[in-house]
Amino acid sequence: MPSPPGCSHRRAGVSAAPPTAADLAHCPKSCGGVNISYPFGIGRGCFRSGFEVTCNSSTRPPKLFLANTTTTEIVYQYPYGDVCASVVFNIATSPSAFGNYSRSWEAPRKSLVIWEQSAMFIVGCGFEAFLFENTTTGPGDLLGICASICDDMAALKEAAEEGGCSGMGCCSIQFYRSVRAFTLSIIQKEETVPAALANATVKAFVDGGTLGYTFSMADLFSDKVNESTIGAVTTFLWPVITDHPNCRTAASAMNKQYACAANSDCWDDGNRGYYRCRCSNVNDVGNPYVVGPGGCYSSEYDPSHDKLNCSRTCGNTSIPFPFGLEPDCSANWKFQLNCTSNQPLIRKPFSWEQYQVENISLDEGLIFINKTYDLKDMSNIEDLIDDTEQHGIWKWAISNTTCDVAKNQNHTSYACISANSECTNVTHGDAYVGYRCKCSPGYEGNPYTRRNGSCQDIDECVKIPYVCNETCHNLEGSYSCTSCPQGTSFDHVERQSSYSKHHSFVFAVATGLGSGFGVLALTLSTTILIQQWRRHIRRTIRRAHFRRNKGLLLVQLILSEETAAQSTKIFSLEELEMATNSFDSTRIVGCGGHGTVYKGILSDQRVVAIKKSKIVEQSEIDQFINEVAILAQIIHRNVVKLFGCCLESDVPLLVYEFISNGTLYDLLHGDLSTRCLLTWDDRTRIALEAATALAYLHSAASIPIFHRDVKSANILLNDSFTAKVSDFGASRSISIDETRCHHCAGDIWVFRS
Repeated sequence: MPSPPGCSHRRAGVSAAPPTAADLAHCPKSCGGVNISYPFGIGRGCFRSGFEVTCNSSTRPPKLFLANTTTTEIVYQYPYGDVCASVVFNIATSPSAFGNYSRSWEAPRKSLVIWEQSAMFIVGCGFEAFLFENTTTGPGDLLGICASICDDMAALKEAAEEGGCSGMGCCSIQFYRSVRAFTLSIIQKEETVPAALANATVKAFVDGGTLGYTFSMADLFSDKVNESTIGAVTTFLWPVITDHPNCRTAASAMNKQYACAANSDCWDDGNRGYYRCRCSNVNDVGNPYVVGPGGCYSSEYDPSHDKLNCSRTCGNTSIPFPFGLEPDCSANWKFQLNCTSNQPLIRKPFSWEQYQVENISLDEGLIFINKTYDLKDMSNIEDLIDDTEQHGIWKWAISNTTCDVAKNQNHTSYACISANSECTNVTHGDAYVGYRCKCSPGYEGNPYTRRNGSCQDIDECVKIPYVCNETCHNLEGSYSCTSCPQGTSFDHVERQSSYSKHHSFVFAVATGLGSGFGVLALTLSTTILIQQWRRHIRRTIRRAHFRRNKGLLLVQLILSEETAAQSTKIFSLEELEMATNSFDSTRIVGCGGHGTVYKGILSDQRVVAIKKSKIVEQSEIDQFINEVAILAQIIHRNVVKLFGCCLESDVPLLVYEFISNGTLYDLLHGDLSTRCLLTWDDRTRIALEAATALAYLHSAASIPIFHRDVKSANILLNDSFTAKVSDFGASRSISIDETRCHHCAGDIWVFRS
């Protein structure tokens, strides 16, 4: 910062008196939102004589005061020692009464000087104020005078709306030269105060001229205090060293109390009896009262300040290099922040105001602050963009040089040091701001560092899902796309080539159908195999039964007789099962002594009676076969015709012609209403027909056959009541003791009239 006008300077030597950062490491660094840096400090060994400050923690937030005073509050300290402070006097006056009041101010050991561009504001009604510079003997030269009245409420409101402090409820006196002490003398006059101001707020604010502060009369009425209070405020103080009158004596080799550290210069006014310290180089910044880190350093961009031990977060906010929080951790003073109550704060260039930083964008070169403010770049070019939104934005650049100049002439301080970074010019409209850095296309990270976090390759295939409508392959700084196979498309969720939904649906349907048909075919094949296996088992069993029942012998006997071969058939078990619905119980039409009779319908639609014999002894099978062969030769109208037999079951089955009217026994001994159907002639005819059949069997057949069980139950009647002799020994293989059904035993064939 340039020295105040009228000062001369002299290069000072180096002394060990100023402390190092290590010497001050134990000292409190802040109070409330105000940073504390040497020569100011709290506690033993933390301040230079005359610069002690105290922190009042009873207020919220805490307030920092000079020494043990309550009138001088320090609101901001610059890194190089200067401070902004308010000096406030509250003077209780009596309403509508005359009075003279006097207040004086002087810094401890006169160690602070009020800057000449500061101003004092006196707020109240009906007074005159006189400001004097103090001397060692008392009030000296008059610095200024002002007066304030409040008799016109309309004019007072107009002044409040227009702003300023022109004598209506408030007046001001500007310091036209720097002073180290002053006396304020106030004369109160009798004045009628409007009723609206009976309990009005009395406040004082600072207009520091080139500091850019604003003052509004509307703030005068914001709080409620005693209406007779008169306040006085001044601001902007710089520290001065008063233990020696000038730089020459202070920098002597024998002086161990010399305040200026290495890389700093001594400045004095030659007449006032004090000196000040400033960094030697006009481009250097820092604290000229501290040795080493934290002291004076070059304001040029320095990449070497990117150190491993530097803090890179404050609260939840990341602080990337070139920004920093500690001394020598930012690239230069423009990028210096401080962390207070876990909130990162940054100062507007050449201002005491601090702003909370919400985010720092390296890629866009922007700082987002949590306060409405004009957008400023940080290369001292002001008023580029005005922002009226809730959040302010500062545009920043490394320096106001161009990329070409920065690369070629300032290679040691060139900022774009990441291997994959590039320089870009920063402009706003037609105005050139400077240069900054960004990662090259295909890379992201911090272009201002070579360490971890520098510009690294972006995996576009992951970060940008729709970068390819094909298969994506990441390359260093780039990517490539490979076409998907025909019939497929790139799935951005699965990140691979896959069939389209329609194709997938068709494929799924086809796969499902194919699988279904496959399962069906397998099931059918298995079923067929099982059925064939079962048939094979049945055929095997039937063949075994056929052989056991002398089927081969029967076939030979039937074939030897031409008549039998034409009229008798050996049925398969499957044919008879189909004819009787697997020998269903509903098909039973009678029960004889030799077995059960079923009604069946053959495949040629002939209605037959199938007799299932009871279990026979193996020794009787040969006799059964011979008798079947003989019966097959009988052809007589009054003998039941034997169509054939089946030998594939465990017992032989006989197939006869079916006689519809049942047995003669049922007709004679059954329902009385049916007996009248048979006339005497019918009965005689039936007896004659039965006798004729027996005569044929006994004498006309080639081999005589004796029935041996003639009874009415074995005489069947067809539709025309023609007699049919049945059960005449074809099943003689049945045990001899089972010659009759239990319900047929003892029948007597008697014709009744």
